[in-house]
Amino acid sequence: MGVIGKSRMVIGKSRTVFSVTARAVHEAISFLVFSFLDFLDLVLCLTYKVADFFIEAEWKPCYCTSAKEAITSSGKILVSEQGESKIVCLSSSKLELEEISDTLYSRTSLVSEISNLTVKELKRIKIDNKVKKGSCVGNKFSVNSTIVEMLQEKIGGRQSFPVPRWSDCDCQLCNSWATSSKDTLFVKAQCPKGKAKEDVLFIHGFISSSAFWTETLFPNFSDIAKSSYRLFAVDLLGFGRSPKPTDSLYTVKEHLDMIEKSVLESHNVKSFHIVAHSLGCILALALAVKHPGSVKSLTLLAPPYFPVPKGEHATQYVMRKIAPRRVWPPIAFGASMACWYEHISRTICLVICKNHRVWEFLTKLITRNRIRTFLLEGFFCHTHNAAWHTLHNIICGTASKMEGYLDAIQDNLKCEVNIFHGKNDEVIPLECSFNVKQKIPRANVKVIDNKDHITIVVGRQKAFARELEDIWIQSSP
Repeated sequence: MGVIGKSRMVIGKSRTVFSVTARAVHEAISFLVFSFLDFLDLVLCLTYKVADFFIEAEWKPCYCTSAKEAITSSGKILVSEQGESKIVCLSSSKLELEEISDTLYSRTSLVSEISNLTVKELKRIKIDNKVKKGSCVGNKFSVNSTIVEMLQEKIGGRQSFPVPRWSDCDCQLCNSWATSSKDTLFVKAQCPKGKAKEDVLFIHGFISSSAFWTETLFPNFSDIAKSSYRLFAVDLLGFGRSPKPTDSLYTVKEHLDMIEKSVLESHNVKSFHIVAHSLGCILALALAVKHPGSVKSLTLLAPPYFPVPKGEHATQYVMRKIAPRRVWPPIAFGASMACWYEHISRTICLVICKNHRVWEFLTKLITRNRIRTFLLEGFFCHTHNAAWHTLHNIICGTASKMEGYLDAIQDNLKCEVNIFHGKNDEVIPLECSFNVKQKIPRANVKVIDNKDHITIVVGRQKAFARELEDIWIQSSP
């Protein structure tokens, strides 16, 4: 072996040692940081209980202390069967099931594991003592895997918390829905003067609003498109100017019901095109599966689809994919903060969302209005309850359903499917779009160079408007 070969071997070994060392340091730092955050979230849990009690006379149960109570505090019933959970809603006329994600109440951490071990050990000691005293510890009847818990005396009641809660923003923009007589989503519609030929529904992503579409695409559609299509952009339940009920669990069913009520029924929409971004893609898929004969085309931007390996718990697997409890890269750290810590994320909403008018003023002052303020508006106008439940129940909670959605679209829908993804997207990996392509072979995937999760639309709105018009024309009979 020559000198050059030996040098390459030394360099290769050095790189390997450096890589292993860097990974070990990263793991150690992440462990320490998130162990501290585990403890901090526990402290904040107690702090908010005290604050809620003194400000609102009672506190809303949280998932780290009493998961079942948190879920059923509105008078709903929790039904758990073989690890999967559903919410039973009872009304005077019907029984409904709403699926929730177990990631809401099952997020293992150092503090929680120690706490659970302590509780289990105390229970074991208590049982051992009863056995020694001759007490009967066994039941004379068997209980199956279905556990029904009702934690309130009456069914179907609503929480007594004010709207908004003390930690939520009380400005007119965030609460315009509270003064409306209609219990529907905020819908921004752009309709032609004459009769429209077709309808288009736009669904935004997580912590965003209809302005993501109305401030970018709507002004840039051609005159022909504006005279041919009715365009509907919704603020999802809990976001923007739409209702933000404190007793909602923001499940897929609740989101779809509100979209159907606010757009399909209110505007008599029979068939339509769908354009969706990020988290909105999941709702778009669910809506398309529910209305297979009505969807003319499906355009997905950065769809979050993570195929779950066999043997893995779907919801927990997806949660660790999007929130890996690592300090690097920063986007992973931010996602982990939002997904793992109920009370830390509430604190972030308290600081940012409740005081958004201050932050907007400072942003405009510093940037001299160079920043696109409609993005800030979408980011600020939500509540912690809406963001927390939507994140878990939509992204994590649909983990086991996504494959079924995609199979149904491949087998039962004949509409054209187009996927756009920014090559520099750090929020949703590019591989997610190709994962969708594997499930729907006819889907067209277009990767946009030098664009990320937001700039895939913002900054190229004119080009994207033309691309959408071409898709709609090709999808029309």
